[in-house]
Parts: sequence; C-alpha cells; structure tokens
Amino acid sequence: MPVTKSENFEVEAPEGLIEDFASVLREVGEDLTREGLSKTPERAAKAMKFLTQGYEQDAEAILRSAMFREDYSEMVLVKDIELYSLCEHHMLPFFGKAHVAYIPNGYIVGLSKIPRVIDVFARRLQVQERLTHQILHCIQDTLNPLGAAIVIEARHMCMMMRGVQKQNSITTTSAFTGEFQRVETRNEFLNLISSKLI
Repeated sequence: MPVTKSENFEVEAPEGLIEDFASVLREVGEDLTREGLSKTPERAAKAMKFLTQGYEQDAEAILRSAMFREDYSEMVLVKDIELYSLCEHHMLPFFGKAHVAYIPNGYIVGLSKIPRVIDVFARRLQVQERLTHQILHCIQDTLNPLGAAIVIEARHMCMMMRGVQKQNSITTTSAFTGEFQRVETRNEFLNLISSKLI
C-alpha cells in the first residue's frame, strides 16, 4: 500500500526521546502541565525522528531502483530542488535549494530519485559542505556517469537567529567530477542554473 505524505510524517518516537524533550522544556523554565505544552515533547520527538530519518535510508538503493539503459550522453540537470536540513553544530535548520546535473554513461535515472537522494542526506545532522559531497559522490558512485555536478545555496538559521544574526547571507557550496571539471562543461552547467527558461 503506497505511503502518503501525511502517513509518512506519523513516525514513531521512542519514549526516551520524548522524555529528553520534556527535560529540555523543564530546563528552560517551562511548565509541562500547561495546555499548549502537554503534548509538545511527543510532537517534538516525532518531528526530530522525521527530520533525521535519512540515517535509516539508503540513497544508493534509491538510485539503483530506477536506473534505465539509455543511449543519451548530454547533460541532465535538475535544478531548484528545495532542501531542508539541521546544522549539526546547533541543531538549527538550514534551507535552500540544490542544483544537480550528470552526464549519462549508458544509464539514466528516474528524475524524481535525485530529489529523494538529496532528502536522504539532508535528513541527517549536517554541515552544508559534507552534504554537497555526499550527494555528488552518491550519484557518481552509483550511476557511474561521465561526470556529475552540484551547487547548493542555503540560508542558515544559526547565523540568522543567533550569533552574528545576519539575515541576508547565503552560503554556496559546489562540487564537480569528471567532465564537469572541464571549464566549458562547468560553465554550461553554471549558466543553466542561473537562467530562467520557464
């Protein structure tokens, strides 16, 4: 039976995690008997399990499930893929978009699998730099394309809500393999992700 988005969100939260969130609320001075907080530890625990479900998922298996032989060797680009993750340093969100491209080498992959791979790695405690490389190497190692490329642009709440409190900063990371290490191919990719074709 297919899992709907709403069903997918209803993850089970371990009792220990629920109690941990209750302890945090008590430590910051909250009253857990207050009506608005009575179910917050359970909700927060379920949300944390959902936001970190990538630890239990296999990104390479997702790609392998939709690989198809195809005689196509030009760039395939999926851009403006929204992503949401948690910074491992403060466990605050960072969010933005990813642009991913590859040049097939005998195989293409179902287009929906690329955003799913991004979600697998984003739904772990992360730093943007590692996230960028994990996505790239998963695609390169699984599809064995002639090259792969990724650019991630993200805003980090740990910079916006605390610390330096800079509201308009955007962090950009990129990584390239194979043909994308050639200036011409890389420039084609960068031009395509900056263009508005639709």
